[in-house]
Amino acid sequence: MKKKQFKTESKKILDLMINSVYTNKDIFLRELISNASDAIDKLYYKSLTDRKVKLDKDDFRIRVDLDKDKRTITITDNGIGMSEEELDENLGIIAKSGSSLFKEMNEKNKDINIIGQFGVGFYSAFMVAKEIKVLSKAFGSDEAYEWISDGADGYSINNASKDEVGTTITLYLKDNTETDNYDEFLEPRRIEGIIKKYSDYVKYPIIMEKEVEKDEDDKKEKVIEDETINSMIPIWKRNESEVTEEEYNSFYADKFYDFEKPLKTIHSSVEGQVSYSSLMFIPSHAPYDYYTKEYEKGLQLYSNGVLIMDKCADLLPDYFSFVKGLVDSEDVSLNLSREMLQQDRQVKLIAKSIEKKIKSTLEELLSDNREEYEKFFDAFGMQLKYGIYSSYGMNNDVLKDLLLFYSSKEKKRITLKEYVANMKDKQEKIYYASGESIDKIDLLPNVERFKDKDYEVLYLCDYVDEFTIQALMEYEGKKFVNVNSENTDLDEPEEKEKLEKHNKEAEKMFEVMKKALPEVKNIKFTNKLKNHPVCLSTEGNISLEMEKLMMQMANGDNVKAEIVLEINEDHPIAHELETLYKKDKDKLAQYTKILYNQARLIEGLPIENPTELTNLICDNLIKEK
Repeated sequence: MKKKQFKTESKKILDLMINSVYTNKDIFLRELISNASDAIDKLYYKSLTDRKVKLDKDDFRIRVDLDKDKRTITITDNGIGMSEEELDENLGIIAKSGSSLFKEMNEKNKDINIIGQFGVGFYSAFMVAKEIKVLSKAFGSDEAYEWISDGADGYSINNASKDEVGTTITLYLKDNTETDNYDEFLEPRRIEGIIKKYSDYVKYPIIMEKEVEKDEDDKKEKVIEDETINSMIPIWKRNESEVTEEEYNSFYADKFYDFEKPLKTIHSSVEGQVSYSSLMFIPSHAPYDYYTKEYEKGLQLYSNGVLIMDKCADLLPDYFSFVKGLVDSEDVSLNLSREMLQQDRQVKLIAKSIEKKIKSTLEELLSDNREEYEKFFDAFGMQLKYGIYSSYGMNNDVLKDLLLFYSSKEKKRITLKEYVANMKDKQEKIYYASGESIDKIDLLPNVERFKDKDYEVLYLCDYVDEFTIQALMEYEGKKFVNVNSENTDLDEPEEKEKLEKHNKEAEKMFEVMKKALPEVKNIKFTNKLKNHPVCLSTEGNISLEMEKLMMQMANGDNVKAEIVLEINEDHPIAHELETLYKKDKDKLAQYTKILYNQARLIEGLPIENPTELTNLICDNLIKEK
């Protein structure tokens, strides 16, 4: 038969398929195996609907053969095959989808799952092949035909001979170039790896010849045997009750290269607006690169057991990026090459469902196994906090009940719900303090008073903690208040009135002191300090701890807290200051600078002029003598 030209704009479309649509040459084998599986599905469906056709499902198989001498890869199936007309229609019209048509015809039959889009994926083979031959014999026919093409100058269909029903596709590999080594696809181990990665869960056996060592008459000999390469039945398609913990752990280790067993396994199957199966794992530890830019989030995406994407980022929110696993769905819309996921409603529905499942699993772990949850939080708690801060509080409802903070009263980490449940009568605020460590926070002057009055204080030690608290704003109607904030108020009315009076009387003294400390927003007496002479508090949203953090960042020097110097009205230093105001205002200024720098040291803030401070201390020590 004479050569035919491809229908539609064949050359342009074929060039697009080979050079633009597909980015990974390995994909060709996935597509051809998927097409072979489709062909078997069609024949199996025929056996279910036509009583005259009697076939055993166990006889179906796909075979892959390599010939290094001829430089060929051959994929054979015993599916439904194609007639001359079908070869011409399916392979002569690029992007003609026999499988899509078949699926539409049988969409009511849920037992039939079509993987491929014959006519689209098939042409990916031209990425590696300079010539392709397709030998096919349709079921019920005595005739066989061979389709031949080099991908550029059209194709021909000729009469041929074939004993069994089905299709054999032979790829004649391209010659090697300086940049492309096509010989790699003739290595059995390489082909096995591609099959295991993309087609491991095709439900029909994929057979390859393999060299094995056997004992024959007490001698070890190497023989060639057929071996099934793929697993066929995905673990996530089995009932959860049928899968052992050892099987889950082994699958996790093999697929995600983590030999510490996962903290939690999430196995689910969802049917509804969009149907999918998922198998996800919460790791017991963070990967070495987890908190770096190099870390890549995402779940594996399968379509009917065929791997489409190794890491589909759209299926996981950033704050749950630690989750490993996969999703298998036939409802998602893929692009032409099936290499990338299109943004569509189905994807968003699956992602939302997965988010809810992960959240409920973590809540269950928190409730049922606090020790294990704290291990999880040690590894990934920072990511949950960042999920609140980075979204400006948009994810509060999802994440707020998963957070843990150290409690001054419980001496351990608690949830915000537990804090609120333990609040004192008439307490309207949630109190917290920030610092470098629990021990250092516990020694802060401002914390001491809250503990004395039996108020619980949350200790925030991570750099992102206070930003997270500010993004939360409140929890169950209770606002968060920093104990170092100038407006914390635990006083009884009488105490408050007495303090206000004292500060009013000292206003002129404070004006003199502020001239010595222009960087300070305000100076006042306080009654919230027990033994300490002074402390620092702040006005506004920038706390002292946030200022320290910003100073460590590039371009963060301009972010300053509005500092208030508070002086313990019951400490002897208060009386000394009032005396100096009357007798020696110069010395009052010196004392003011010393006290301010003392307070900065307590807070862990740098001293801007340590030389001046040491000179002031020495001068006053000498004068005392």
